[in-house]
Amino acid sequence: MNKQIITAIAGCSGVGKTTYICEEIRNIKSKEKVIYFSPGTGNVTIDQHRIKVEFPEINVFGDGDELNFFHQLPEADRLYLELGSYLELKSVSSILDNLKYRAIAIIAPGDKNHEYDIWADEIIYGTPAEHKTIENIWRVCTTGQVIDETSLEEFWYEITHGAYGEVTRAKGIFDVNDGRSIYCDFVAGTPQIDFLELNLPRYLEGRPDRFNGLELSGKNLDESALKTTLSDCCLSEAMILQYQQQVKQILSEGQIV
Repeated sequence: MNKQIITAIAGCSGVGKTTYICEEIRNIKSKEKVIYFSPGTGNVTIDQHRIKVEFPEINVFGDGDELNFFHQLPEADRLYLELGSYLELKSVSSILDNLKYRAIAIIAPGDKNHEYDIWADEIIYGTPAEHKTIENIWRVCTTGQVIDETSLEEFWYEITHGAYGEVTRAKGIFDVNDGRSIYCDFVAGTPQIDFLELNLPRYLEGRPDRFNGLELSGKNLDESALKTTLSDCCLSEAMILQYQQQVKQILSEGQIV
């Protein structure tokens, strides 16, 4: 390694930290070794999974991978450390063991946060997300579950329209009944976007063993109701098998591209 470039990215929820990192990675020369680390997400690794799907050649780390991360660090040409808004900025130094890094804060246009002004080497204006206090972060891993897509659309509408509390940020990855893996994203105060299909093969052999999960940030979240509704969206073993057989038959007849 001739020159290591370490970048720490921080900012409020929903301003576009992961999107910025993805754009950076797309512009990197293919021979460079890149690693990405996002601590503090537990076993609900939505951003890590999204990046790994889009850039399978890079090394992605989260909670529990710290030892492997530190082993890989000396050999990396570039490191991106993404800090969630729930982590303190001073934690960067301890995570990177006092290595020199470039600090970038991504904030919403018009937002004034003197903490970021002091910490960051560069301020970038991102998504015009509403700046609201986050009192609750609710995460659930749903790996192994298959979600009825129509039910998911209704559940997502309820989430983003206040049925379970004031949701500032919502993101999730779900396997749906036709075998696709779907990425869902919501930021309060910004235009809604359609669900995005991840570039993964259809999973049509029983319960999926790839990551699925949901993360919500906001205030007064009704976690009990969220759990109940999410459970109601999940398909039974028999329904999963039935849908998978139907999709495989349709694929064999060439009706799905």
